[in-house]
This record gives sequence, C-alpha cells and structure tokens, in this order.
Amino acid sequence: MDILTHAALWFSIVSVAIMAGVYFTFSAFVMRSLDAIEAPAGMKAMQSINRIIVKSAFLPIFFASTLVCAALVVCASLDMAAPGALWTMAGAALYVVGMFGVTLVGNVPLNNTLEATAIATGADGPEAKAVWAMYMRQWTCWNHIRTLSCTASLVFLVLALAQQT
Repeated sequence: MDILTHAALWFSIVSVAIMAGVYFTFSAFVMRSLDAIEAPAGMKAMQSINRIIVKSAFLPIFFASTLVCAALVVCASLDMAAPGALWTMAGAALYVVGMFGVTLVGNVPLNNTLEATAIATGADGPEAKAVWAMYMRQWTCWNHIRTLSCTASLVFLVLALAQQT
C-alpha cells in the first residue's frame, strides 16, 4: 500500500470517528433536550445550530471525509487483492452513502423545511409546532441512520488498517 492511500485511510478513520461522535451526540441527548424545552425554544435552538454548524469546523470535515472515503472506494476497487481492500471499500462506501447520502436526502431538506416554516409562520404558531413534531421524528430517525453508518464504517476502516499491518 502506498503512503498516500495509507494516510487517506488514517484520515478517514479519524474524521469518521469525529462525525460518528457528532451524530451520536444528537441521537443520544441533543434532540431530546431540544424537544423537552418545547417547540418554540427547541425549534429556535435547532435553527441556530443549523446556521452555525455550516460556519464551523464541521463542514470542512464533513466534505473532506466524504471525498477521501470516495477516493478510498475507487482505490480499493482497483486492487481488491490488497490487504484490507474489502474492508476499506465497505467502510468507505457505507460512509459515503450512510452519512453523506442520508444527510443530503434526509436531514438537509428537513433543516430547510424547519427554517422556511419558522420564517413564514413564526415559531409559536400551530403550523410551526406541527412541523417541529414532524421534524423531531424524521430528523432524529435519519440521524440514527447516520450514527449507525458512521460507527459501522469506523469499525470496517479500522479492520482494513489492521489487515494492512
């Protein structure tokens, strides 16, 4: 294995672990905490999180980890006989689909709906409360998928590294 691919695998392991931790935090207690403080306050807090997270270190790690994992899928597919290639491909592909894909298909549209609803109706109206209830159910379900995908991806990538040493 060349040094660049090895470095990419290490970067993926660290960045996937970071992302797994972020998503686990939301699944384990952040979303329940926001819901416990009732719709207007929880909704406003989540909108603030959504606005700030895209201006934080989260976004570069989100995109870089996805790009590196996509590259690892390609590299592993070109040399399936290499030690750890199957685990690399499985872990990296699971991450791209289960984290990045789920975020784009599930979580981001829900974030956009939450933002648009609060702007159009205010956070205190009955429509906003209904959207918040739907958001909590669906967003949290999608987030559980991201958490599990990142965690499984991390295990697979560590197994790949173990097979290479």
